[in-house]
Amino acid sequence: QVQPVESGGGLVQAGGSLRLSCVVSGRTFSLYSTAWFRQAPGKERDFVSAITWLGGQTFYADSVKGRFTISRDRAKNTVYLQMNSLNSEDTAVYFCAAPGPGTVAGSPYSDEYADWGQGTQVTVSS
Repeated sequence: QVQPVESGGGLVQAGGSLRLSCVVSGRTFSLYSTAWFRQAPGKERDFVSAITWLGGQTFYADSVKGRFTISRDRAKNTVYLQMNSLNSEDTAVYFCAAPGPGTVAGSPYSDEYADWGQGTQVTVSS
């Protein structure tokens, strides 16, 4: 089992930036990728981005391409999500997730992820 812990959320004006962090602990030796999802009030949990730990391959939802950048620090077991040019549609709780066995890296399906953090709130004011 893997335990992700997110941080870095907050209130930001439209056009601003935030950087989220996800520290992963537990059985990290078996972890090959980590993803970010987000959930706005009354909406489903949506895929945002993912990265593989070994090769650093990245995946993005179309809605964030060109604005968000995912990266990882293997020595710190930490995944980052740099979010630029934020707008009101980015307002959501952001979750870090570790995939279940057999899940393809970068899968956008939340039910294929086994371990989740508690989430961090991102609010973009217009």
